[in-house]
Amino acid sequence: MCFALGNRSYTIIKAVGIVARVFIWLTRLFGAAFGLIVLAFALTYWFASRSLPDYSADYEISGLSAPVEIVRDNANVPHIFGSNDADVYFGLGFVHAQDRLWQMLMLRQTAQGRLSEMFGERTVKIDDLVRRLDFYNLASTSVEQQDEKTRTMLSSYAKGVNAWLGKVNEQALGRGAPELFLFSSSLSPWQPADSIAIGKLMALQMSSHLEREVTRAQASLVLEQPRLMDLLADVPGEGKTELGDFASLFNGAKFPNQYAELPRDPLHPVKRRAFAGASNAWAVTPDRSATRSTLLANDPHLGLSAPTVWYLARLQLASGGVIGGSFPGAPIILAGRSSKLGWGPTTANVDDQDLFIEQLNPENPQEYRTPDGFRTFRTQQSVIRIKDAAPITITMRWTENGPVLPGQHFNLAAITPPGHVVSLGFTALNEIDTTMTGWRRLMEAHSIKDALQAGRWFSVAPQNLTLADRHSVGMMTVGALPRRDPNHQSQGRIPAPGWIKENRWNGMYSFSFNPQIINPVGGGVATTNNKYIDRPFPEHVSFTWGDTQRIVRLRKLLQDRKVHTRDSFIEAQLDTVSNAARSLLPLVARDLWFSGDAAPAGTPAHQRQIALNLLAKWNGQMNEHLPEPLIYAAWMNALQNRLTRDELGPLSDTFKRPNPLFIERVYRNTDGAAVWCDVIQTSPVETCLDVARQSLEQALLDMTEQYGRNIESWRWGDAHVAMHDHQVLGEVPILGWFVNIRQSTSGGDHTLQRGRTSGKVGMPFANVHAAGYRGVYDFADPDSSVFVTATGQSGHPLSRFYENMGELWRRGEYIPMSLDPALARAASVGITMLTPMK
Repeated sequence: MCFALGNRSYTIIKAVGIVARVFIWLTRLFGAAFGLIVLAFALTYWFASRSLPDYSADYEISGLSAPVEIVRDNANVPHIFGSNDADVYFGLGFVHAQDRLWQMLMLRQTAQGRLSEMFGERTVKIDDLVRRLDFYNLASTSVEQQDEKTRTMLSSYAKGVNAWLGKVNEQALGRGAPELFLFSSSLSPWQPADSIAIGKLMALQMSSHLEREVTRAQASLVLEQPRLMDLLADVPGEGKTELGDFASLFNGAKFPNQYAELPRDPLHPVKRRAFAGASNAWAVTPDRSATRSTLLANDPHLGLSAPTVWYLARLQLASGGVIGGSFPGAPIILAGRSSKLGWGPTTANVDDQDLFIEQLNPENPQEYRTPDGFRTFRTQQSVIRIKDAAPITITMRWTENGPVLPGQHFNLAAITPPGHVVSLGFTALNEIDTTMTGWRRLMEAHSIKDALQAGRWFSVAPQNLTLADRHSVGMMTVGALPRRDPNHQSQGRIPAPGWIKENRWNGMYSFSFNPQIINPVGGGVATTNNKYIDRPFPEHVSFTWGDTQRIVRLRKLLQDRKVHTRDSFIEAQLDTVSNAARSLLPLVARDLWFSGDAAPAGTPAHQRQIALNLLAKWNGQMNEHLPEPLIYAAWMNALQNRLTRDELGPLSDTFKRPNPLFIERVYRNTDGAAVWCDVIQTSPVETCLDVARQSLEQALLDMTEQYGRNIESWRWGDAHVAMHDHQVLGEVPILGWFVNIRQSTSGGDHTLQRGRTSGKVGMPFANVHAAGYRGVYDFADPDSSVFVTATGQSGHPLSRFYENMGELWRRGEYIPMSLDPALARAASVGITMLTPMK
């Protein structure tokens, strides 16, 4: 008995010992694993931090004629001083490369059609498109078309970029950017053509006419003309203009039953037409200013990203100081001011693209039809090198109208008849591109008169430049406008036969044709991408305009005050009242307000009554802390879907974004537009009241699932989150938490503080397109001017300047925009001296 107990105790003790040893070893293994993880993080941090620039370092560099001083103020905005302009542009290239090297390399790789060398097969389609557009060869030819001072500017800027690349290699500065540890790319020297090619890439990003032509053609294949004009009306009154029957241009040819294009890669340079570019700019003359001098405000809208595409800088040129928002990769201040002149760019919506349907020779597919018979395509082969895959060779083709684009791009296959191909006419496909010269001359201008002379040199990416000097304000459209024939079959609104002479471009208009206005009678100029000129075709500039709502609100704010101040301009820039909401809700809900019997709590009828009561008291302010903007936005989304889904089927995805003009036409029954409310595939005849009620209930159901049953507790800011995503690392698990920036924001699709919503499933109201740069300039005291960007100056996620302006931007605050050197030095974060190498 005692022996048995002792044996059992021995067994227990032995088991305990084994468990203890296992625990000890598990602890050691866990500790070792934890230590390895910590070591890995430490090594990663060390390698990544090696590329953080030292803003107080001094460098001896070849390529300079004299020392350059770079003073970084307390917001890390570089103020660059040199003895001549060439050295100052050298300094700009140096700081751009210091802070935004990865961003610059990505832009260059995209413009050259070489993304696949870094990202593999994922980006082959993007490279295929850019190669066919031939941006880089056109840019290389354009270098010699610049004037001498601009060639020096481009060359000096490139030398500055390359000087930093040299320091990265010499001092082993973490390859210059942490992203390059994950996506290797040969750091080839920067060339002047790189900057011009990036400008052409931006022209492609900011124009949506190609995609709009495809959309109109597809819609015309499924809708009758009156309903087509309901859906595609751009401004009041224009809906009575016939779009034309696309199929009839090709003798009733059969088109593929293909409606939706595949989703685009986030790296694709061309965004959907809803995100092609938008901006606000306005200025008032001295008699409308409390300070008796001019005021100018500007906020260009582009896709949000981390870092933002904007980089603040000050250049001390021989003509004087220039300060504002630059674009890494180009030696120019796109939005900004000197002490005497301010300029603010906005998208001009110029119809600078046309699609041509080219007929192939049935006997020889290497030929296409022209007005003078069949002609052989100009062809060239190009090799696309692909990471971890074999290279592919593409054959690029050109007609007299432009490059041929395969059907895989922009869903062109859906509108290409058998035996035809599609070519693109585009003003950016110009080898005599002197736009860089125009920007340089604008930066050196001292008056609006000088700016008008600089405007003659712009050729690609048409913009409206809002201008202000100390005594005058104005606006001019810069960039080439294509000259179309009055007998053009489609007036450039839908793709047209390329072999018909009347459909072809007849060169470009001269600069004197472009719209200009100086010191108008009302004492101010303003643009929100709205229709700004009313000319008949072919002098019309465009049939498509980017805004019909913001301009109404802006005009009211400008007219409500006899005189303005810098602060009133800031107030307007940050205004979040939606004119669309104020005009649509009384129409859509006119028979729903305070209607219906009392309903039990929690029922759809009760939820609908709560929502309607909230909207009835709402002033249209899209404030992030309110529930009403979320109710309104969800309702209009659901309404647009119900109105279009029945008639358009899969094509309705192209029109899923609420269109205020379309909804207004339907609910006013303009030209019989109320027919959209009836679901044609059901026996009952639905009324617009039925559709309004059903859409509201659907919207409330969807939002309840996401934000809970208490409607009063919903917040617009929870849905309207600004998505500043890193272009590449933002998709990587874990890393995305560190590099992506999220902010609750006010505003909406149709407010002056514009926050364009994504429309994507799961996050339809996310803010993805907004004013990455804001500036307000007061020429009574230019150094009291202010500006800000959406994130920060640095593109390095470990830098304290990666998002140093993000919270200021979210709250509607700014930083000083001063040309005073003493103020820049007063609280500088570093002073870099570049001296010529002995």
